[in-house]
Amino acid sequence: MASKGEKERAANIARHKEMLMKLGLDKPTFEPKEKRHRPAASSKKRKSTNEDSTEPPRKAARAESSPTENEPESTDTSIRRSSRIRRQKTEMEEKKLLVLNDQNDSEPRQTGKRIHDPKVFGSIPGIDVGAWWETREACSNDAIHAPWVGGISGGKGGAYSVALSGGYEDDVDLGYAFTYTGSGGRDLKGTKNNPKNLRTAPQSSDQTFEDRTNKALQRSSETKKPVRVIRGFKLKSKYAPSEGYRYDGLYTIEKAWMEKGLNPEGYLVCKFAFKRLPNQPPLPVRDTDPTEETD
Repeated sequence: MASKGEKERAANIARHKEMLMKLGLDKPTFEPKEKRHRPAASSKKRKSTNEDSTEPPRKAARAESSPTENEPESTDTSIRRSSRIRRQKTEMEEKKLLVLNDQNDSEPRQTGKRIHDPKVFGSIPGIDVGAWWETREACSNDAIHAPWVGGISGGKGGAYSVALSGGYEDDVDLGYAFTYTGSGGRDLKGTKNNPKNLRTAPQSSDQTFEDRTNKALQRSSETKKPVRVIRGFKLKSKYAPSEGYRYDGLYTIEKAWMEKGLNPEGYLVCKFAFKRLPNQPPLPVRDTDPTEETD
């Protein structure tokens, strides 16, 4: 038999899903599968070329055009040359302290010194939707989401960005819309045995819209200024990357409200409903969904 807490969680999830659906999800009919990281992609291409070179049609064409036996080696040389060119190009970009993400090979973005201000609304120049980083630090260097740990980045004018990492069990992620729980209400001083900053400490007081980051999210629900969203691998959603952190584009906050959180004491939490802006690349989905609750 389900406990009282489990029933409350299920009820919250069902209510949140219904609310998100009423927002009118602008979801495409086709969602691409997540691209796996393929560090050896170039070697696969080379192997494929060698196999193609043994096909009868290729031999016939070679016999007609030239009697030499060096032509297959010539083809391999051109591929190796293109690989060297790509490496040289990468080295030049690294010297500029910014390397663009190669989406075809699903390589993580390499970053250096931050060249853009993360405290702006909307897109960051040079960072495409779908860009992927191995660490939050690298994402911060690219100015998509500045905090290395915190989930909300904002100021008096509203929120600049949020990170989805699965911190609250009744948040719902439908990809093109999701619910998000605010910050605060936790004692982060730690304990005598564990004096570190405990961001996962149990809630011990109400969240409020007076909290700086919650106030920024609430302000964005009023202004409808776009908010950058990244998803992390810890998020239990089929829209989360299996590794690292991915930039999923711009969203608006459609609603802000307060409700009882999933805690025995009944402390209140700040909730927000996000909706993805249209005309952006479709979100990739995992081959296997880490939870059945977002289907």
